[in-house]
Amino acid sequence: MNKTLLVDYIPFQVTPTMIIESKRNNNGRLIVKGVLQRAEAQNQNGRIYPKDILVREATKYTQIQVQERRALGELDHPDSSVVNLGNVSHNILEMHWEGNDLVGSVEILPTPSGDILARLFEAGIKLGISSRGLGSIEQISESTVEVQDDFELIAFDFVSNPSTHGAFLAPSMNESVNRQIAKPNKYSGLEKIISEIICDINGVCDCGDK
Repeated sequence: MNKTLLVDYIPFQVTPTMIIESKRNNNGRLIVKGVLQRAEAQNQNGRIYPKDILVREATKYTQIQVQERRALGELDHPDSSVVNLGNVSHNILEMHWEGNDLVGSVEILPTPSGDILARLFEAGIKLGISSRGLGSIEQISESTVEVQDDFELIAFDFVSNPSTHGAFLAPSMNESVNRQIAKPNKYSGLEKIISEIICDINGVCDCGDK
């Protein structure tokens, strides 16, 4: 079977209390906790991840990326199997299992994309975390596919919506953000918030606001 890029979304809830307590207990660092991936359950893409495969990949990811402090993820999904350091927003600190849920602690980094991510959480924006990996799938029913044993976990990315890859843009892409905001769509409110955050972080606003 041919391997393809597999991305799957789970809502990631961050409350104002979680933000306050994290900064108080971690010397100002924002560390959030939630479900990263779920085994043995059909997700919104109709995929099922067998637990033995996820356990294997989570163990390998912990032993290499997490323990070496390079379990980096991006703000929104790239269409690539490579983590782009210019768009890194967070780092996975630890992962463990609670039943069939793979739960993890995530540090939001002081990078341009990390600053945007932190400000979105502080603004109460609901985001999701999405696994990114390479693997093949097998059809097991009309609406369900199962991820196969060749699956390789690459990263976990924060995303705005399970079906909107590319909704978040890196801070260096202000012109692209502006063009998307100029085109009305159901995500324009979120994009406006992102654009305002970028302007505030950069200290210069060319977003058209007076």
